[in-house]
Amino acid sequence: MRKPITAALAGLTTAGLMSASLANAALAEEIVVATAGPMTGQYASFGEQLRNGAELAIAEINAAGGVNGKMLKLTVGDDRCDKDEAVTTANRFIEEGAVFVAGHFCSNASIAAAAVYADKNIVQISPGSTNPKLTSERAGPGVYRVSGNDDQQGAVAGAYIAANFPDKNVAIIHDKSAYGAGLAEEARKALNAAGITETIFDAYSTDRKDYTALVAKLRQESIDVLYVGGYHTEAGLIVREMREQGLETQLISGDALITQQYWEIAGPAGQGTLATFVPDPRTFASARDAVATFREKGINPEGYTLHAYAAMKIWAEAANAAGSTELDAVTAKLNATTFETVLGPIAFDDRGDVTEPAYIWYVWDSGEYRAL
Repeated sequence: MRKPITAALAGLTTAGLMSASLANAALAEEIVVATAGPMTGQYASFGEQLRNGAELAIAEINAAGGVNGKMLKLTVGDDRCDKDEAVTTANRFIEEGAVFVAGHFCSNASIAAAAVYADKNIVQISPGSTNPKLTSERAGPGVYRVSGNDDQQGAVAGAYIAANFPDKNVAIIHDKSAYGAGLAEEARKALNAAGITETIFDAYSTDRKDYTALVAKLRQESIDVLYVGGYHTEAGLIVREMREQGLETQLISGDALITQQYWEIAGPAGQGTLATFVPDPRTFASARDAVATFREKGINPEGYTLHAYAAMKIWAEAANAAGSTELDAVTAKLNATTFETVLGPIAFDDRGDVTEPAYIWYVWDSGEYRAL
Protein backbone atom coordinates (compact mmCIF):
# COMPACT_ATOMS: atom_id res chain seq x y z
CA MET A 1 0.00 0.00 0.00
CA ARG A 2 2.91 2.37 0.57
CA LYS A 3 3.75 2.89 -3.09
CA PRO A 4 0.28 4.02 -4.15
CA ILE A 5 0.02 6.35 -1.12
CA THR A 6 3.44 7.80 -1.83
CA ALA A 7 2.53 8.26 -5.47
CA ALA A 8 -0.72 9.93 -4.52
CA LEU A 9 1.06 12.29 -2.14
CA ALA A 10 3.61 13.06 -4.77
CA GLY A 11 0.79 13.84 -7.18
CA LEU A 12 -0.84 16.15 -4.66
CA THR A 13 2.48 17.86 -4.00
CA THR A 14 3.05 18.36 -7.70
CA ALA A 15 -0.48 19.71 -8.13
CA GLY A 16 0.05 22.09 -5.20
CA LEU A 17 3.30 23.36 -6.62
CA MET A 18 1.68 23.86 -10.00
CA SER A 19 -1.19 25.80 -8.41
CA ALA A 20 1.25 27.96 -6.48
CA SER A 21 3.30 28.52 -9.61
CA LEU A 22 0.21 29.56 -11.56
CA ALA A 23 -0.83 31.88 -8.75
CA ASN A 24 2.63 33.47 -8.68
CA ALA A 25 2.57 33.83 -12.45
CA ALA A 26 -0.80 35.55 -12.28
CA LEU A 27 0.49 37.84 -9.54
CA ALA A 28 3.52 38.69 -11.64
CA GLU A 29 1.17 40.01 -14.32
CA GLU A 30 -0.35 42.48 -11.85
CA ILE A 31 1.01 45.51 -10.04
CA VAL A 32 -0.41 46.02 -6.57
CA VAL A 33 -1.22 49.60 -5.60
CA ALA A 34 -3.05 50.82 -2.53
CA THR A 35 -5.14 53.51 -0.97
CA ALA A 36 -5.76 54.04 2.74
CA GLY A 37 -7.89 56.27 4.90
CA PRO A 38 -10.71 56.16 7.44
CA MET A 39 -12.93 53.58 5.74
CA THR A 40 -14.97 53.18 8.92
CA GLY A 41 -15.76 55.43 11.86
CA GLN A 42 -16.79 59.05 12.12
CA TYR A 43 -14.56 60.22 9.26
CA ALA A 44 -15.49 57.41 6.87
CA SER A 45 -16.87 59.82 4.27
CA PHE A 46 -13.28 60.85 3.50
CA GLY A 47 -12.15 57.24 3.20
CA GLU A 48 -14.96 56.65 0.74
CA GLN A 49 -13.78 59.62 -1.30
CA LEU A 50 -10.27 58.16 -1.54
CA ARG A 51 -11.56 54.71 -2.48
CA ASN A 52 -13.90 56.09 -5.15
CA GLY A 53 -11.17 58.20 -6.69
CA ALA A 54 -8.60 55.40 -6.72
CA GLU A 55 -11.02 52.83 -8.14
CA LEU A 56 -12.06 54.93 -11.13
CA ALA A 57 -8.48 55.96 -11.87
CA ILE A 58 -7.33 52.33 -11.85
CA ALA A 59 -10.21 51.24 -14.07
CA GLU A 60 -9.22 53.88 -16.63
CA ILE A 61 -5.50 53.13 -16.35
CA ASN A 62 -6.12 49.42 -16.91
CA ALA A 63 -8.45 50.12 -19.84
CA ALA A 64 -5.62 52.11 -21.43
CA GLY A 65 -3.13 49.23 -21.08
CA GLY A 66 -2.09 49.45 -17.44
CA VAL A 67 1.38 50.36 -16.24
CA ASN A 68 4.30 49.02 -18.24
CA GLY A 69 1.98 46.47 -19.80
CA LYS A 70 0.65 45.14 -16.48
CA MET A 71 -2.74 45.60 -14.90
CA LEU A 72 -3.12 47.41 -11.58
CA LYS A 73 -4.74 45.69 -8.62
CA LEU A 74 -6.06 47.84 -5.78
CA THR A 75 -5.81 46.98 -2.11
CA VAL A 76 -7.62 49.20 0.40
CA GLY A 77 -6.68 49.87 4.02
CA ASP A 78 -8.75 51.26 6.88
CA ASP A 79 -6.54 53.29 9.21
CA ARG A 80 -9.47 54.98 11.03
CA CYS A 81 -7.36 58.18 11.12
CA ASP A 82 -5.18 56.53 13.79
CA LYS A 83 -1.39 56.54 13.54
CA ASP A 84 -0.98 53.02 14.97
CA GLU A 85 -3.60 51.62 12.61
CA ALA A 86 -1.85 53.45 9.78
CA VAL A 87 1.43 51.68 10.55
CA THR A 88 -0.36 48.33 10.68
CA THR A 89 -2.03 49.10 7.36
CA ALA A 90 1.27 50.17 5.80
CA ASN A 91 2.93 46.92 6.84
CA ARG A 92 0.04 44.92 5.38
CA PHE A 93 0.44 46.76 2.08
CA ILE A 94 4.11 45.79 2.06
CA GLU A 95 3.24 42.14 2.68
CA GLU A 96 0.81 42.30 -0.24
CA GLY A 97 3.53 43.67 -2.51
CA ALA A 98 2.18 47.18 -3.03
CA VAL A 99 4.54 49.52 -4.89
CA PHE A 100 2.51 52.71 -4.52
CA VAL A 101 0.08 54.18 -1.98
CA ALA A 102 -2.43 56.96 -2.70
CA GLY A 103 -2.89 57.83 0.95
CA HIS A 104 -3.39 58.37 3.72
CA PHE A 105 -6.02 61.03 4.45
CA CYS A 106 -5.52 62.18 8.04
CA SER A 107 -2.17 63.84 8.62
CA ASN A 108 -1.17 61.83 11.69
CA ALA A 109 -1.83 58.64 9.73
CA SER A 110 0.16 59.80 6.68
CA ILE A 111 3.11 60.93 8.79
CA ALA A 112 3.26 57.65 10.74
CA ALA A 113 2.91 55.47 7.64
CA ALA A 114 5.44 57.52 5.64
CA ALA A 115 8.33 56.13 7.68
CA VAL A 116 7.26 52.58 6.83
CA TYR A 117 6.96 53.31 3.12
CA ALA A 118 10.27 55.17 3.05
CA ASP A 119 12.02 52.20 4.62
CA LYS A 120 10.71 49.95 1.84
CA ASN A 121 11.22 52.40 -1.05
CA ILE A 122 7.51 52.79 -1.74
CA VAL A 123 6.16 55.98 -3.29
CA GLN A 124 3.38 57.67 -1.29
CA ILE A 125 1.20 60.50 -2.60
CA SER A 126 -1.34 61.76 -0.09
CA PRO A 127 -4.54 63.16 -1.57
CA GLY A 128 -5.47 65.18 1.49
CA SER A 129 -2.98 65.27 4.39
CA THR A 130 -2.24 68.93 4.98
CA ASN A 131 -0.01 69.06 8.07
CA PRO A 132 3.28 70.74 7.06
CA LYS A 133 5.40 68.08 8.82
CA LEU A 134 4.51 65.47 6.19
CA THR A 135 6.85 67.22 3.79
CA SER A 136 8.91 69.59 5.96
CA GLU A 137 10.09 66.55 7.93
CA ARG A 138 9.90 64.25 4.94
CA ALA A 139 10.49 60.59 5.81
CA GLY A 140 12.05 59.91 2.42
CA PRO A 141 12.25 61.04 -1.22
CA GLY A 142 9.07 59.17 -2.15
CA VAL A 143 6.69 61.28 -0.03
CA TYR A 144 4.39 63.69 -1.91
CA ARG A 145 0.95 65.23 -1.67
CA VAL A 146 -1.46 66.78 -4.15
CA SER A 147 -3.24 68.91 -1.55
CA GLY A 148 -1.97 72.16 -0.09
CA ASN A 149 -0.66 72.36 3.45
CA ASP A 150 -1.78 73.99 6.65
CA ASP A 151 0.87 76.67 6.90
CA GLN A 152 -0.78 78.08 3.77
CA GLN A 153 -4.38 77.25 4.74
CA GLY A 154 -4.07 78.50 8.30
CA ALA A 155 -2.43 81.71 7.13
CA VAL A 156 -5.34 82.38 4.79
CA ALA A 157 -7.79 81.84 7.66
CA GLY A 158 -5.95 84.02 10.16
CA ALA A 159 -5.57 86.86 7.67
CA TYR A 160 -9.26 86.66 6.75
CA ILE A 161 -10.38 86.82 10.38
CA ALA A 162 -8.09 89.78 11.05
CA ALA A 163 -9.36 91.67 8.00
CA ASN A 164 -13.07 90.94 8.45
CA PHE A 165 -13.48 90.77 12.24
CA PRO A 166 -10.86 93.24 13.56
CA ASP A 167 -12.78 94.32 16.66
CA LYS A 168 -14.40 90.99 17.55
CA ASN A 169 -13.66 88.39 20.21
CA VAL A 170 -12.03 85.41 18.53
CA ALA A 171 -11.68 81.87 19.84
CA ILE A 172 -9.43 79.25 18.24
CA ILE A 173 -9.95 75.62 19.24
CA HIS A 174 -8.58 72.33 17.95
CA ASP A 175 -9.02 68.58 18.34
CA LYS A 176 -5.38 67.83 19.27
CA SER A 177 -4.80 65.88 16.04
CA ALA A 178 -1.82 66.64 13.80
CA TYR A 179 -4.23 68.18 11.30
CA GLY A 180 -6.40 70.14 13.71
CA ALA A 181 -3.66 71.43 16.00
CA GLY A 182 -1.46 72.38 13.06
CA LEU A 183 -4.26 74.29 11.37
CA ALA A 184 -5.15 76.13 14.58
CA GLU A 185 -1.54 77.09 15.26
CA GLU A 186 -1.05 78.50 11.78
CA ALA A 187 -4.29 80.47 11.97
CA ARG A 188 -3.21 81.83 15.34
CA LYS A 189 0.19 82.90 13.96
CA ALA A 190 -1.39 84.82 11.11
CA LEU A 191 -3.96 86.44 13.41
CA ASN A 192 -1.28 87.51 15.90
CA ALA A 193 0.93 88.79 13.08
CA ALA A 194 -1.95 91.09 12.11
CA GLY A 195 -1.95 92.55 15.61
CA ILE A 196 -4.93 90.64 17.00
CA THR A 197 -4.77 88.35 20.04
CA GLU A 198 -7.36 85.63 20.35
CA THR A 199 -9.57 85.58 23.46
CA ILE A 200 -9.44 81.78 23.74
CA PHE A 201 -6.99 79.21 22.43
CA ASP A 202 -7.94 75.75 23.62
CA ALA A 203 -8.33 72.07 22.74
CA TYR A 204 -11.42 69.88 22.79
CA SER A 205 -11.98 66.12 22.95
CA THR A 206 -13.41 64.14 20.04
CA ASP A 207 -14.73 61.31 22.20
CA ARG A 208 -17.88 63.11 23.25
CA LYS A 209 -21.20 64.08 21.71
CA ASP A 210 -22.04 66.91 24.12
CA TYR A 211 -20.28 70.26 23.79
CA THR A 212 -22.53 72.17 26.19
CA ALA A 213 -19.66 73.14 28.51
CA LEU A 214 -17.45 74.31 25.63
CA VAL A 215 -20.20 76.47 24.18
CA ALA A 216 -21.05 77.86 27.64
CA LYS A 217 -17.41 79.01 27.86
CA LEU A 218 -17.69 80.69 24.46
CA ARG A 219 -20.86 82.41 25.62
CA GLN A 220 -19.24 83.58 28.85
CA GLU A 221 -16.40 85.19 26.87
CA SER A 222 -18.79 86.74 24.32
CA ILE A 223 -17.03 85.02 21.43
CA ASP A 224 -18.03 86.47 18.04
CA VAL A 225 -15.85 84.26 15.82
CA LEU A 226 -14.92 80.63 16.42
CA TYR A 227 -12.14 79.03 14.38
CA VAL A 228 -12.18 75.22 14.59
CA GLY A 229 -9.08 73.22 13.76
CA GLY A 230 -10.66 69.82 13.36
CA TYR A 231 -13.13 67.68 11.48
CA HIS A 232 -16.73 68.05 10.36
CA THR A 233 -18.21 65.70 12.95
CA GLU A 234 -17.30 67.78 16.00
CA ALA A 235 -17.70 71.11 14.19
CA GLY A 236 -21.26 70.14 13.28
CA LEU A 237 -22.10 69.28 16.88
CA ILE A 238 -20.48 72.47 18.17
CA VAL A 239 -22.32 74.80 15.79
CA ARG A 240 -25.60 73.08 16.58
CA GLU A 241 -25.03 73.57 20.31
CA MET A 242 -24.09 77.23 19.74
CA ARG A 243 -27.40 77.90 18.00
CA GLU A 244 -29.32 76.02 20.67
CA GLN A 245 -27.73 78.27 23.31
CA GLY A 246 -28.62 81.36 21.30
CA LEU A 247 -25.10 82.20 20.06
CA GLU A 248 -24.80 83.71 16.59
CA THR A 249 -21.04 83.17 16.64
CA GLN A 250 -19.51 82.85 13.17
CA LEU A 251 -18.00 79.39 12.68
CA ILE A 252 -14.90 79.21 10.47
CA SER A 253 -12.84 76.11 9.73
CA GLY A 254 -10.73 74.28 7.16
CA ASP A 255 -11.08 71.80 4.34
CA ALA A 256 -12.38 68.96 6.54
CA LEU A 257 -15.79 70.66 6.49
CA ILE A 258 -16.05 70.24 2.73
CA THR A 259 -18.18 67.12 2.92
CA GLN A 260 -21.96 66.71 2.77
CA GLN A 261 -21.82 64.97 6.13
CA TYR A 262 -21.11 68.32 7.79
CA TRP A 263 -24.60 69.53 6.88
CA GLU A 264 -26.13 66.17 7.82
CA ILE A 265 -24.78 66.73 11.34
CA ALA A 266 -25.17 70.49 11.67
CA GLY A 267 -28.45 70.89 9.80
CA PRO A 268 -29.73 74.48 9.46
CA ALA A 269 -27.34 75.51 12.27
CA GLY A 270 -24.55 75.16 9.70
CA GLN A 271 -25.97 77.97 7.57
CA GLY A 272 -23.25 80.55 6.88
CA THR A 273 -20.34 78.41 8.05
CA LEU A 274 -17.13 79.43 6.29
CA ALA A 275 -14.35 77.01 5.31
CA THR A 276 -11.16 77.10 3.28
CA PHE A 277 -10.53 74.62 0.49
CA VAL A 278 -8.82 74.59 -2.86
CA PRO A 279 -10.93 75.66 -5.83
CA ASP A 280 -13.57 72.95 -6.36
CA PRO A 281 -12.05 70.70 -9.04
CA ARG A 282 -15.53 69.53 -10.06
CA THR A 283 -15.87 72.88 -11.83
CA PHE A 284 -12.61 72.55 -13.80
CA ALA A 285 -12.68 71.90 -17.53
CA SER A 286 -9.85 69.40 -16.95
CA ALA A 287 -12.15 67.34 -14.70
CA ARG A 288 -15.27 67.43 -16.88
CA ASP A 289 -14.99 63.88 -18.24
CA ALA A 290 -14.05 62.34 -14.90
CA VAL A 291 -16.87 64.14 -13.10
CA ALA A 292 -19.36 62.92 -15.71
CA THR A 293 -18.13 59.35 -15.27
CA PHE A 294 -18.39 59.54 -11.50
CA ARG A 295 -21.93 60.88 -11.73
CA GLU A 296 -22.93 58.15 -14.17
CA LYS A 297 -21.91 55.75 -11.41
CA GLY A 298 -24.02 57.63 -8.88
CA ILE A 299 -20.99 59.15 -7.15
CA ASN A 300 -20.67 62.82 -6.27
CA PRO A 301 -16.90 63.44 -6.56
CA GLU A 302 -16.84 65.90 -3.66
CA GLY A 303 -14.02 66.74 -1.28
CA TYR A 304 -10.88 64.74 -2.02
CA THR A 305 -12.31 62.25 -4.53
CA LEU A 306 -10.62 63.91 -7.49
CA HIS A 307 -7.41 64.35 -5.49
CA ALA A 308 -7.19 60.58 -4.99
CA TYR A 309 -8.00 60.07 -8.67
CA ALA A 310 -5.24 62.51 -9.62
CA ALA A 311 -2.68 60.93 -7.27
CA MET A 312 -3.19 57.51 -8.85
CA LYS A 313 -3.03 58.91 -12.39
CA ILE A 314 0.14 60.91 -11.63
CA TRP A 315 1.96 57.87 -10.27
CA ALA A 316 0.89 55.72 -13.21
CA GLU A 317 2.08 58.33 -15.72
CA ALA A 318 5.43 58.63 -13.94
CA ALA A 319 5.88 54.85 -13.75
CA ASN A 320 5.04 54.43 -17.43
CA ALA A 321 7.45 57.20 -18.38
CA ALA A 322 10.15 55.63 -16.22
CA GLY A 323 9.47 52.14 -17.56
CA SER A 324 9.68 50.98 -13.95
CA THR A 325 7.90 51.01 -10.60
CA GLU A 326 11.18 51.33 -8.66
CA LEU A 327 11.35 54.36 -6.36
CA ASP A 328 14.39 56.07 -7.88
CA ALA A 329 13.08 55.82 -11.42
CA VAL A 330 9.57 56.96 -10.54
CA THR A 331 10.62 59.85 -8.30
CA ALA A 332 12.95 61.13 -11.01
CA LYS A 333 9.90 61.54 -13.24
CA LEU A 334 7.73 62.93 -10.43
CA ASN A 335 10.35 65.58 -9.69
CA ALA A 336 10.90 66.64 -13.28
CA THR A 337 7.41 66.55 -14.81
CA THR A 338 4.41 68.83 -14.89
CA PHE A 339 1.38 66.54 -14.95
CA GLU A 340 -1.87 67.50 -16.64
CA THR A 341 -4.52 66.33 -14.18
CA VAL A 342 -8.16 66.78 -13.22
CA LEU A 343 -6.84 69.28 -10.66
CA GLY A 344 -5.09 71.24 -13.38
CA PRO A 345 -1.31 71.21 -14.03
CA ILE A 346 0.62 69.76 -11.09
CA ALA A 347 4.36 69.93 -10.45
CA PHE A 348 6.17 69.11 -7.22
CA ASP A 349 8.81 71.13 -5.40
CA ASP A 350 11.86 69.65 -3.69
CA ARG A 351 9.81 68.82 -0.56
CA GLY A 352 7.12 66.94 -2.45
CA ASP A 353 4.55 69.74 -2.19
CA VAL A 354 2.61 71.06 -5.16
CA THR A 355 4.26 74.19 -6.47
CA GLU A 356 1.11 76.29 -6.85
CA PRO A 357 -1.40 75.49 -4.10
CA ALA A 358 -4.34 77.82 -3.66
CA TYR A 359 -7.03 78.17 -1.01
CA ILE A 360 -10.31 79.99 -1.44
CA TRP A 361 -13.37 80.49 0.75
CA TYR A 362 -16.54 78.45 0.74
CA VAL A 363 -19.81 79.09 2.54
CA TRP A 364 -22.44 76.54 3.56
CA ASP A 365 -25.76 77.74 2.19
CA SER A 366 -29.05 75.80 2.34
CA GLY A 367 -27.35 72.43 2.52
CA GLU A 368 -24.69 73.01 -0.12
CA TYR A 369 -21.21 74.49 -0.01
CA ARG A 370 -20.36 77.06 -2.65
CA ALA A 371 -17.36 79.25 -3.41
CA LEU A 372 -17.54 82.85 -2.27
